[in-house]
Amino acid sequence: MLEGKIAVVTGASRGIGKAIALELAARGAEVIINYNGSAQSAGEVKKEIEEKGGKAETVQCNVADFSQCSEFISDVIKNYGRIDILVNNAGITRDGLLMKMSEKDFDDVVAINLKGTFHTIRAVSRQMIKQRSGRIINMSSVVGICGNAGQVNYAASKAGIIGVTKSAAKELASRGITVNAVAPGFVDTEMTAVLSDKVKEESIRQIPLGRFGKPEDIAKTVAFLASEEAGYITGQVIQVDGGMAI
Repeated sequence: MLEGKIAVVTGASRGIGKAIALELAARGAEVIINYNGSAQSAGEVKKEIEEKGGKAETVQCNVADFSQCSEFISDVIKNYGRIDILVNNAGITRDGLLMKMSEKDFDDVVAINLKGTFHTIRAVSRQMIKQRSGRIINMSSVVGICGNAGQVNYAASKAGIIGVTKSAAKELASRGITVNAVAPGFVDTEMTAVLSDKVKEESIRQIPLGRFGKPEDIAKTVAFLASEEAGYITGQVIQVDGGMAI
């Protein structure tokens, strides 16, 4: 259980982030729901948590903005006194073939997915070092491991997150802080809902378990990594992909 823990989840207004926020709250954590543009959706997640007896708050922050991120984390520490769990889930896609991809589409994905992860870890690390404890879980992707046509920018950002995870794990381990990554495969979310039936069928054929994952599959893995039971696990990438990357 995560009773009394303070958890920050970025990009938690929908999809996998929402499922993570709900799971951590169900296990007793007080959850700070970060969002950038979806205030209404974030509010609905907060309401759902509170209706189930949990505690949550919503905070707007663009994780790609260094100053905003520093202020966001600083305010959480001021208001709650500590941060026990950081889940870096915020992410976007701007898919397109390499030869046609614009510089902006590449930069935007890297700025939010990869730099955003760096920004929050940097901002929270001093407090966690002071506490001599902390759990950091970063959302990578099977695409960051295997690559995918039409997703050079996304693959680069998610592979970069793996490098950040392993390096940060080495830097912070001596202070009782673990840093791990979760690499989802195809998951039923708004992001995959736009795929054509043909693409979905082709994707499922690549998955030994024969189905897309559910947001809850990812959320339960994150909750485990945030728990005391995972205290001797750090610097790892847990693939939750139905066997896709085998």
